[in-house]
Amino acid sequence: MSNRIRWGILSTAKIGTVQVIPAMQQGEHCEISAIASRTLDQAEQTAAELGIPRAYGSYEELLADPDIDAIYNPLPNHLHVPWSIKAIEAGKHVLCEKPIGLSSSEGQQLVDCAAAHPELKVMEAFMYRHHPQWQLARKLVTDGTIGELRTIQSFFSYFNDDPQNIRNQSEIGGGGLMDIGCYPISLSRFIFGEEPQRVSGIVEYDSELGTDRLASATLDFGRGTSTFTCSTQLNPYQRVQIHGTQGRVEIEIPFNAPIDRPCRVWHQTGADIAEVKLDLCNQYSIQGDLFSLAILNNTAVPTPLTDAVANMKVIEAIVESNRSGAWVKP
Repeated sequence: MSNRIRWGILSTAKIGTVQVIPAMQQGEHCEISAIASRTLDQAEQTAAELGIPRAYGSYEELLADPDIDAIYNPLPNHLHVPWSIKAIEAGKHVLCEKPIGLSSSEGQQLVDCAAAHPELKVMEAFMYRHHPQWQLARKLVTDGTIGELRTIQSFFSYFNDDPQNIRNQSEIGGGGLMDIGCYPISLSRFIFGEEPQRVSGIVEYDSELGTDRLASATLDFGRGTSTFTCSTQLNPYQRVQIHGTQGRVEIEIPFNAPIDRPCRVWHQTGADIAEVKLDLCNQYSIQGDLFSLAILNNTAVPTPLTDAVANMKVIEAIVESNRSGAWVKP
């Protein structure tokens, strides 16, 4: 049996063509075999640029290709669940971009569909979790090197007020919480290793775009808290601080980890601060290989699909908290 999974890419979305596809092509267990777009010209142009053997002028044609094992779905948010379900029903394994859908209930539809096809692997593409800097951060916390975990502080922002950009179109799942707020929520649940008991949020909406452009929230885990701010209309910045009773962990570039220079993590214990520089790597390559290995070895995917639904429930609770002015249980 080949040690490489034959991948089909569902759309020529920028995140795929610029970041994910080139990274997966460098992986040990990924073979990018085909790409589809709504027009054949666009698909053929992208295929030629990226050295992909086959191009299709519709998503349906790609799903019908018997030589494709798995699908990567980077379509806009409102198309994540519908086309991932179509891919599963076509017998394909699915790696779907985050957020999993427009709501937790829609995400649950995908969970149910995947459960009805246990022979197929389905996962949300939260690439950051697979990066060594996050594996290190979690180990430092779980090993007790910072004492008792008490609080996490996260910040993630960029500036984009273009009304034509899909991130600024509320009707198809645009907005800061869906695009980048999902990361601080996910990492908080990842590091605490449990779900928040209640959340409180403040959300500011753009009066013209209708999308949330600034959101701050507190997640109460009982034994500690996580606070974060995300924005689509602030100067670009990202940082995470993880604090315990005896130390802390700071991640310099927690989400868009660079591939051209070492990622840096600072581990403080008392007054001593150690800087850890990690070897160069690409988190998208790691993600593609880990998912491919789960298929090849018929083992569990790194992150179960139910995790994606749980993340959506927290987003919804933050929105509800902003509306009601009260703490909300996800």
